[in-house]
Amino acid sequence: MFRFPRHASKLWARLTLAILAGIAAGPSPLRAEVTEVKITRGYGTVYLALMVMEQNQLLEKHAKAAGLGDLKINYLVLDGGNVINDALLTGSLDIAATGVPGFLTLWAKVKGSAQEISALSALSTSPMYLNSTNPKVKTLRDFTEGDRIALPGVKTSLPAGVLQMLVAHEFGQENYAKLDSLTVSLPYPDAMAAMISGSPEITGHMASPPFCFIELDYPHVHRVMSSVDVLGKITLMVTMTSKRFHDANPKVCAAFVAALDEANKFIAANPEQAARDYVAAAKVKATTDDILRVLKDPNTGYSITPDGIMKWADFLHAVGRIKVKPKTWQELFFPEAAGLPGS
Repeated sequence: MFRFPRHASKLWARLTLAILAGIAAGPSPLRAEVTEVKITRGYGTVYLALMVMEQNQLLEKHAKAAGLGDLKINYLVLDGGNVINDALLTGSLDIAATGVPGFLTLWAKVKGSAQEISALSALSTSPMYLNSTNPKVKTLRDFTEGDRIALPGVKTSLPAGVLQMLVAHEFGQENYAKLDSLTVSLPYPDAMAAMISGSPEITGHMASPPFCFIELDYPHVHRVMSSVDVLGKITLMVTMTSKRFHDANPKVCAAFVAALDEANKFIAANPEQAARDYVAAAKVKATTDDILRVLKDPNTGYSITPDGIMKWADFLHAVGRIKVKPKTWQELFFPEAAGLPGS
């Protein structure tokens, strides 16, 4: 008859006890969610909800309510589609606020790969103005090779995408990039300073509020077009993250959207305080009155519900900037947003 060696019997006994102890203790807990989150925003009032969230620690509040403890939040200032996309893909940030064109470009590029991304929520709607210091420029057709139009990122930023849609409307879809050669990359505060000073190097600025509003306070600056003239009041900004981060941190993502929704309601109920929050967070040359002027504009809005996203998708696919076209707006968002009355 076969017998286990004495030392093997002892080893087996210890292993059996360990297994039984594990069964008694129940299943192993899942890996904890992150304790620190890196979120990016830019300079303009299109990011106001994130600034309100930061100033009032709303994400920290919702994270605690979800049982996540003390979540550390790092708000990073990045502007320009490529910079934001690269930072998200490399893991330098976790949640990004970005323009819809940049989001759609990245979504289509990485769809079905290990780097897949989707939107968490809409962020804001806003008018964007194309302003000029050149008195000869009254319409898009008046820009010449002697003009230079500033925007945060050539071809990749939200203003670049808006300009292309305006150009397509004026010159035909096949000519959507007609004015791209006149554009130069310049951060909003620097571009506004150039416009106000009357610098001959910058004669145009495709900008979001408050910059485009403040520029018009100077008599040598005039508005050529507004995005609303062509696009109407549609979502210009969304928040996005990688599928990898979302799936590993569902409570963090849910807390983020809940905090953003609370920030939107705060802005609607407390515009004066929201304006002060912007001035404190943005650290740009703008007053509380400047921001209140933006908030009173009927084309300014803050909501987690997307509006008109498919207009962007149709345009970008038609001109060949994205190879994959979503069938519905829900395809662009994580499942939690599917119940929103979006478009």
